[in-house]
Amino acid sequence: MPIFVHDSRQFHLQGRNVSYVIRLLDNGQLEQTYFGKKVADRSDFSGLAPLPAEPLGNANFPLKDSSFSLEWTRQEYPSFGTSDFREPALQLTESIGSRLSHFTFSAYDIVKGKPSLAGLPAVYAEAEDECETLNITLEDDILNARLILSYTVFHDRDVILRHVELTNTGKESFSINRLMSASIDLPHSDFERIQLDGAWIRERHLNRAKLQPGLHVIDSKKGVSSSWHNPFLALCSPDTSENEGEAIGLNLIYSGNFRASVEVDTYDTTRLMIGLNPFDFSWTLGSGESFQTPEAVLVYSASGLNGISQSFHSLYQDRLIRGAWKTKERPVLLNNWEATYFDFDEKKLVSLADSASDLGIELFVLDDGWFEGRNNDKTSLGDWTADLKKLPEGLGSLADKVREKKVSFGIWVEPEMISEKSRLYETHPEWVLRAPHRPHTPGRHQMVLDLTKQDVQDYIIEEICKVLEESNASYVKWDMNRTLTEVYSDSLPADRQGEVLHRYTLGLYRVLDAITSRFPDVLFESCASGGNRFDPGMLYYMPQTWTSDNTDAVERLKIQYGTSLVYPVSSMGAHVSAVPNHQTGRVTPLDFRFHVAMFGAFGYELDPEKMNPADRQAVAKQIERFKSERGLLQFGTFYRLLSPFESNDTAWMTVSKDQSEAIVAFYRVLAKPNSSMKRIRLAGLHPESEYEVEWQEGSRIHTRTYFGDELMNIGWQVPPFYNGTVKTAHTHFYGDFQSAVWKFREVKKG
Repeated sequence: MPIFVHDSRQFHLQGRNVSYVIRLLDNGQLEQTYFGKKVADRSDFSGLAPLPAEPLGNANFPLKDSSFSLEWTRQEYPSFGTSDFREPALQLTESIGSRLSHFTFSAYDIVKGKPSLAGLPAVYAEAEDECETLNITLEDDILNARLILSYTVFHDRDVILRHVELTNTGKESFSINRLMSASIDLPHSDFERIQLDGAWIRERHLNRAKLQPGLHVIDSKKGVSSSWHNPFLALCSPDTSENEGEAIGLNLIYSGNFRASVEVDTYDTTRLMIGLNPFDFSWTLGSGESFQTPEAVLVYSASGLNGISQSFHSLYQDRLIRGAWKTKERPVLLNNWEATYFDFDEKKLVSLADSASDLGIELFVLDDGWFEGRNNDKTSLGDWTADLKKLPEGLGSLADKVREKKVSFGIWVEPEMISEKSRLYETHPEWVLRAPHRPHTPGRHQMVLDLTKQDVQDYIIEEICKVLEESNASYVKWDMNRTLTEVYSDSLPADRQGEVLHRYTLGLYRVLDAITSRFPDVLFESCASGGNRFDPGMLYYMPQTWTSDNTDAVERLKIQYGTSLVYPVSSMGAHVSAVPNHQTGRVTPLDFRFHVAMFGAFGYELDPEKMNPADRQAVAKQIERFKSERGLLQFGTFYRLLSPFESNDTAWMTVSKDQSEAIVAFYRVLAKPNSSMKRIRLAGLHPESEYEVEWQEGSRIHTRTYFGDELMNIGWQVPPFYNGTVKTAHTHFYGDFQSAVWKFREVKKG
């Protein structure tokens, strides 16, 4: 029983290792009493939040205890204007212009399992008995509104899922200006915050800093979750490492504008919050109408940052990603983009597929440039008809010829976009998201379709379904290469333009749901100029995302390391590309590129016909090795060991669920003169099991066994580096960009 209720005044949600306690205050609002490591249930938790001995702040509620004030109270879902001057979770405007609200407890109910959210992606339950959902109803009798705070707790996870539903129960409309998905007040401020920041081709870099008094905000105003800041924020103790210490993670299942904040007040209380970005947002709620927020995922770990990561990974793999590819190993693919760009014809593509097949590639992906008139990025988006000058027998014929080479066929599309030079724009210029009386920013020579309109949604659904039916593609790369500017839709009146961005995202979700439901066996990969929309909302519809347009292996160490803080390895598209790298100009060894990319949805982004025989042979061996380890690499328990943000070295590993196998990877970016020896403490092994590991030095192969506790407490000794004098047969690492991957096998069970 994960949810305990005491006299309808105290609620205790209890997961595997986590507790979340809410208490009803004397003024009818809710207190956030405790969130953290699991504690035993008791009938009264009020001792955890004692009132001060003398008044603090503005004691303006007419209660017997004159020391009561919301200014310092830890609140569960705070509003603004009634003595709490911190960031509110909601702000509403009623017809007279008042922006005050006062929601007080009305009722609660507990349901088995987890109800779905209308029109929004969310975590799901496969069985009613694996989780319970608490719904707490609050009412504002003056506004005539009902607010339901929903919490789902799983028996065997350290996760609390939260969302809010607001209903107008009166006759007059009011406006929603802010309605966050989750807010939590913590009793102290001795935390460091962690966020994932970046930009195009340097997405999700880990940023960690000590909390300071005041308000810290990350957000997106770009119409997508964005590469600038991921919709994720974490707090941890200053001494928290990858494997030790307390950490809290908060992630939003949403693909549009978001806001996450952490605020330290004058009393050292910390308020953590996430939800829809209130900037440029307002929503008119008419009589009888309801509004649901996206779902927030709140995770607790007492075992370091790897602990919150593994909770996110497990939850998203098991209860967010859906369909045939949920647990299915991903095919090794070749994407033609960096091999050909727009310059190809059917003969070239079939030849590439043939060459790829010889190497062991399982999937050939046709990228941009296949549809009519598309010889550059200035034309034809929206016209999803094959260019017969390049593909004289059409898309279906090409796909059949590719499959004759014993590889599957996949295709690139960018359905949310439209080119000014296109048949679609000539027919429907009103379908563009733009202000009619303002200049328009043609980002990347393209415009955005107005997905607030159902006829636009229906057009995309039918056109993309035609492409998939004609080609019988087994894989789709769904791209989105610009953000939203000059946001205006003639589908809404002047006073409701603040709804456009959220309605766009809801329209996108309707499109994705329709297409992926119609083609349940197709593997969909989302892309937005790489990782500009890498979020759990997209993972609900598409089980993997193109992690970054940057395929440089050195930069990918940081990108993939940061991404792994929240998202599972199976969701990260990771490819080996040609050198010099097209994004950085860097030249790295083929093995180094492979060792980085193998930890993901793996493939190649190059022209195999331009490789020399030695490289072709090496690639064939890489693919063979990857296939033999694919299940463990993509679905094992992932641990970060050494951070590229802290040193010249990076290390990570993955462990099978039964702890019988592990793969450990080590990367050194730049050579160090007369380098010291390196030892890495491993993680996740059975301490009493004996493991065998094999490694090669020159032509010699070494084999040795270690116990799990030795590898985790003493560490794995990395083979020798070149020390600047004599390179011998024992020298394992020589020069820049060196890497190694080792397999540990259990030979004696503990």
